[in-house]
Amino acid sequence: MGAGVWVLALTLAGTAAASAQEPTATAPESAPPVQTPAPPAHGFDLATASFVPIPEIDTEPESGLTLGVIPTWLHAGSQGDIERIIAPDLIYSQYFGWGSRMRIFDYPSEDTQWSAVGGLKERVEREFDARYLTGLTRVDPFSWSIEAIYDRSGIPRFFGLGNNTSYRDQTNYVDNQELLDVSVGRNFTQALQLAYRIRARSVDILPGALHRLPSIQALFPKLVGVGSEHELEQTLMLTRDTRDSPIIPQSGARYIVYGGFVSGALASSVSYTFLGAEARCYFQLSEQMTLAWHAAARYMPSAGDAPFWALSSLGGDISVINEREPLRSYGPDRYIDRDLFASSAELRTRVANLKAFDTDVGLELTPFVDTGKVFASTGTSPFSQLHTAGGLGVRGVASPFVVGYVDIGYSRHGPAVFSGINYPF
Repeated sequence: MGAGVWVLALTLAGTAAASAQEPTATAPESAPPVQTPAPPAHGFDLATASFVPIPEIDTEPESGLTLGVIPTWLHAGSQGDIERIIAPDLIYSQYFGWGSRMRIFDYPSEDTQWSAVGGLKERVEREFDARYLTGLTRVDPFSWSIEAIYDRSGIPRFFGLGNNTSYRDQTNYVDNQELLDVSVGRNFTQALQLAYRIRARSVDILPGALHRLPSIQALFPKLVGVGSEHELEQTLMLTRDTRDSPIIPQSGARYIVYGGFVSGALASSVSYTFLGAEARCYFQLSEQMTLAWHAAARYMPSAGDAPFWALSSLGGDISVINEREPLRSYGPDRYIDRDLFASSAELRTRVANLKAFDTDVGLELTPFVDTGKVFASTGTSPFSQLHTAGGLGVRGVASPFVVGYVDIGYSRHGPAVFSGINYPF
């Protein structure tokens, strides 16, 4: 039970805000039957607790060591689903000193959810992320979302452009971003949607804050995107989604094709175009086992004026459409170039069920493999010189809204540990 509690802790108050979930075709299925342990005669009862202090240990690549405590409050609805999570924390960062964050995740219905996360540290880092989504079940004609972000991060690395960059060229920079993202989708059916997204973003790439590494300006002074830039990105996205859940899928598939542009003639300081496609497929092999597969490709037909932070990116632990793909033995944005191909597979296997925080929690063990590459020429084969990572994930699942994970990946460069909320894809 201890492992299940720790993974659920990551679910409730992970080291970062959850990635926004795209609208889906149908409502999630309920969790499998739960074996409920008898409550203890005395002391703390995990099964019915609404408050728990959680130790926080962040050891993700490039982030340094962060230690802290997360006093977490949970509210479950009449059906046992977690409806609200309130999770402040007090932390100490190896790089940036003492800090604190506040998190609220709210799930008023299967069709709507919102969240707000904000915090700061003694030195350099600040963050705020507010997000609202509705129309997730696509029952109504329209779905829409809005998100506002301010993020000042001191940990990003840059190694150069290309698929074979060296650790010897590792640099650091401070990434200061302000972003407003609005998306509106027209639902022709519950499975088929055409969405338009507009994103206004301002980015300042500043000298690094980690003294043991050179700043990006020192090794790459002529790199496009260093300094201050702003853009207005516009994207069209066609989605066919037959998954049984947008957050905890066990069967079905989601296919997306998209394209868009940023133009200097339309309120931007840079110009580029992009297009891509993504597939996520789920095969329920048994009641307790799901095979999940994911593949993505992204191309930039015109990218000569594109800042480095807008190029295709491989690395880290999550898939974000039109931004980055996972390679769970490296930190975020380890490999960057114009074009990208990536694929992942994992076997999500339920190994235990328990009652915790007045809701039903499942514990999953998940072996996984990631592979991918970035490249500069459209004529390059996407299937040669692939980077590969494999490993094992431990996930806590509180259907239908909440997933927490610890993924341990390994490659020839050594191990890496990631934690957060929501499945990686």
